[in-house]
Amino acid sequence: MTRSPLVPPLVGAAGVVAALALWEWSATAGPLSGSPLPPATAALAEAARLLGTPATWTALGDTLAMALTGLVLAIVCGVVLGVAIGTSPLAMHATRVPLEFLKPIPPIVILPVVVLVLGPTLGMGVFLVFFGCVIAIAVQASAGVFDTDPVATATGRSYGMGRAEVLGRIVLPSALPYIGTAVRVAAPTSLVVAVVAGLLGGGPGLGQSLLLSQITGNQPQLFAYVLILGVLGLLVQGLSQWGERRLLHWHPQYRKQVV
Repeated sequence: MTRSPLVPPLVGAAGVVAALALWEWSATAGPLSGSPLPPATAALAEAARLLGTPATWTALGDTLAMALTGLVLAIVCGVVLGVAIGTSPLAMHATRVPLEFLKPIPPIVILPVVVLVLGPTLGMGVFLVFFGCVIAIAVQASAGVFDTDPVATATGRSYGMGRAEVLGRIVLPSALPYIGTAVRVAAPTSLVVAVVAGLLGGGPGLGQSLLLSQITGNQPQLFAYVLILGVLGLLVQGLSQWGERRLLHWHPQYRKQVV
């Protein structure tokens, strides 16, 4: 029996409505009625009000600018570094331990040093996003290049392909699924790091707006910013998945998913 394509969105929408209803009940008549948690209706109304102000859109633009700029730089540098490492077995084994050591280190660890050097600026946020994404992309890219079928590369050489042609027509297409997965995971990470740059580093954007709402004790506004960030995260995640499917539409893993 074929399932209607409307079922997943309807189920998702029902889950959102149920979560908001539970939030509303918990804050008004439930166990959290006496806590600082505002009702869902108050947070939604405040979010609608904030979206009508230029300051919110300026903060949103700053956050997206930090996230996208840092992510693009991380993709370019990560892919170049990954290809350089993956094409050399010696470099692959020599860099495995340092890269795996750096990969789990969160950008917040170096935040005080970066703020000290660059100050609470847009550039500080871009650097943190870059640091938070580039290692994972480089590791995935190098793994994809290293795992390229040696028979395919040998066949290309037997047909007279040069080193650059083998790299462009065989190695990189083989590594693209690895790179696509890394970018899809890094996209929401870049948004999180950009918010942290404002929340803890004093940089511009929605993170700074969150911090100011917390300091002033404006709970409806605080949760309104959380809702806005949640919707923004869903959009970023959805766009990254759509881009991955479109870029890799030729790959068997994605061919059936493209409509």
